[in-house]
Amino acid sequence: MRLNSLQLRLTVWLAVAGLCGALVYAGITQWPLPQALAWARSDLGLTWRAPMQWHVYGGLLATVLVLLPLAFWLGAQVMAPVRRLLRALEGAVASYRDGDFSFSIAADRRDELGDLIRMHNALGQTLREQRQQLVQRELLLDTVVQNTPVALVLTSGNGRVAYANIAARHLFNEGRSLNGLDFGELLKNVPEALRRAAESGEDALLTVEMDGGEETFHLSQRAFRLYGRPHRLHLFRRMTRELSRQEVATWKRVIRVISHELNNSLAPISSLAHSGAELARRGQPERLPGVFATIGERARHLHGFIAGYASFAKLPTPQPAPIAWPAFLDGLALHCRFTLRGQPPAEPGWFDAAQVEQVLINLVKNAHESGGPPEGVTLALDVIGRELRIEVADRGPGMSETVLAQALLPFYSTKRSGTGLGLALAREIVEAHGGRIALANREDGGLRVTLLLPQH
Repeated sequence: MRLNSLQLRLTVWLAVAGLCGALVYAGITQWPLPQALAWARSDLGLTWRAPMQWHVYGGLLATVLVLLPLAFWLGAQVMAPVRRLLRALEGAVASYRDGDFSFSIAADRRDELGDLIRMHNALGQTLREQRQQLVQRELLLDTVVQNTPVALVLTSGNGRVAYANIAARHLFNEGRSLNGLDFGELLKNVPEALRRAAESGEDALLTVEMDGGEETFHLSQRAFRLYGRPHRLHLFRRMTRELSRQEVATWKRVIRVISHELNNSLAPISSLAHSGAELARRGQPERLPGVFATIGERARHLHGFIAGYASFAKLPTPQPAPIAWPAFLDGLALHCRFTLRGQPPAEPGWFDAAQVEQVLINLVKNAHESGGPPEGVTLALDVIGRELRIEVADRGPGMSETVLAQALLPFYSTKRSGTGLGLALAREIVEAHGGRIALANREDGGLRVTLLLPQH
């Protein structure tokens, strides 16, 4: 035990208090109070009774009455440094609650209270250093976020903008601040397709008309809790330039694939033609039919290969016409299996039936190949305003953000035997109709492909 500890001091004070109590009791019951009262009675003629006649209880009562003020004074002396420390700690806690970590307690004590004060001051110093590091990190993060080309909007639970970077201010409010504004009201100033995608709460890839041209956006949205309150983060990434670079790289890859396929077919044809000529020169015509059959097979393979790419490159202009839904859906059901969700619109559709049917066949086929249950492949039709909304959905694993950002590129495929033409052809046909296509992961699992076609 330390010589200056609180326990030792309290022990000394209690010993002093006990000694004072014994002395007071003895002074009242033994000496000198009884002798003084006896002298006063004999010499002065007073009739007071001596405390000896009060017995033990009278002595204790008198002792308590004398010791109470002394006990209060000793208690005040013992608790005075503790009260001062508690008041100081109360002020420190209030400062920490307000975010001010500069508060420290000045005291030169060498007991347990001094140890507590030094630990508190060390804690304050640690908090100040961590606060400074956090401020520096926040400044770095804010600089990075503010200067990124991705439009970032953070909204609170009531839909108000809590944070937005420079790209978001230019996208939604002509460069002005967005803080505190209603995000739903801001979305009214952007194209309809972008507004619907943002309101859906799901990731999406879509192309919209902006500033006299087409702009492709990859939208990513996440919900989380910040400071214990619900928030939502919206990321709008312009993909037009990235898609252009990807398209250039894709076309280079296509040229390599076509060159490889042409060489694989033309080299055997050239060799077989030389062999046929040699057989004819030697007078062995009986082997020529086999040579010609092999040449024809390779030529047909090459023709089919080229035709597949040519059908994408030479898409005919769509010929929209009124489409009766019962006949169209019955014809589509002959080529693929799907579950119709809801009822078809009452009014006829307006599009090129053959081209849109090909698009839906490809989309339904992709949905079945996604790995989800066959009964999870659904088709929904709806007319919203002057647009026809066609939605093909599945219950597969969906797409990663990387795949979602490149899925509409020509010849991009994650399948080993895929040509990468299905979604790209769908995009070309829909845009040729003056519409839009959007891909989005479903919150409860699966992928949703939405076609928006203008109606006559």
